[in-house]
Amino acid sequence: MNRQAPTLEDVAREAGVSRATVSRVVNGVRNVDPAIQDLVRLAIERTGYTPNRAARSLVTRRTGTVALVVSGVGESSEDEQNAFAARVFTDPFFGRVVGGVVGFLRPRSMHPVLMFAESSEARQEVLRYLRQGNADGALVVSTHSGDPLPTLLADAGLPAVLFARPVRPVALSHVDLAHWDGGRLAAERLLARGCRKVATVSGPSAVSASQERLAGFRDTMARGGHPYVPVAEGGFTLDGGVTAMTALLAEHPDVEGVFAANDLMAQGVCQVLRERGRRVPDDVAVVGFDDSSVATTCRPPLTSVRQPVEDMAATMARLLDEHVRGIRTEPTSVLFEPELVVRESA
Repeated sequence: MNRQAPTLEDVAREAGVSRATVSRVVNGVRNVDPAIQDLVRLAIERTGYTPNRAARSLVTRRTGTVALVVSGVGESSEDEQNAFAARVFTDPFFGRVVGGVVGFLRPRSMHPVLMFAESSEARQEVLRYLRQGNADGALVVSTHSGDPLPTLLADAGLPAVLFARPVRPVALSHVDLAHWDGGRLAAERLLARGCRKVATVSGPSAVSASQERLAGFRDTMARGGHPYVPVAEGGFTLDGGVTAMTALLAEHPDVEGVFAANDLMAQGVCQVLRERGRRVPDDVAVVGFDDSSVATTCRPPLTSVRQPVEDMAATMARLLDEHVRGIRTEPTSVLFEPELVVRESA
């Protein structure tokens, strides 16, 4: 004979509270004493009770899922869309975003649904998906400053939180890093090492984070008496870092220090220097950005400006949850501080 599935009444008896109290905890209703919430959650674990998600959604009007949207502009053909997705999955940055989001959602029995919005048609699909109530809201990671999706979401009144401050003012919450300060930390490290002939490999010029990192680096170098810093754009990719560093060396073979605006590009920089017989850091010091897994696997290990991506992504998910639950009604912003992690490359 099959054992009957545990019910709310079973949980209530186990916890020593009323059925109504258990229901409020399961449905995420506020104003339940935290100690009682813990008691009910332990009882749920002991009894093996599983909430009926369909029934719960009728009460809470929540699906228990959120759309994790990677958004960009310009790609439209099928091949370009596939290339866009491939870039996302090979970038360690996005993996860290997913880890932070899932780390917040999973203990709350919530789940992300991955969506791409790299074209006008794909953006409309995201809007339809949310309007139809298939997800409680959207967590948006945008790859381009001209991305129209944040404005579309705000104009539609759909709950959403952005990873990175939008270039155009939009009434949505966001999390971001103090990128200018990150560029400053990289410049200060190279200056402290005595580097005088310095170059930088920037990210895409259309991405505001790239612009801010570059500005922080150049401003700090100028304050240190070095007004001219050669720049080559590397597109935040390994191959882009290789191409950019090759071009920089052709014009500035006596370079002593390089700041690459992410770790993938810094890895490409180190690869080119190694192929040209330039030792890192003895001949050329290299500083990356993000402090991703690439920083520790690179040879030599990278000195890198740490961006706490997992914490930022978890905060993004928390803000969305607060908006959906009505705890937070106005847009807000959370700015994280960068930190220099010193390793062997500089």
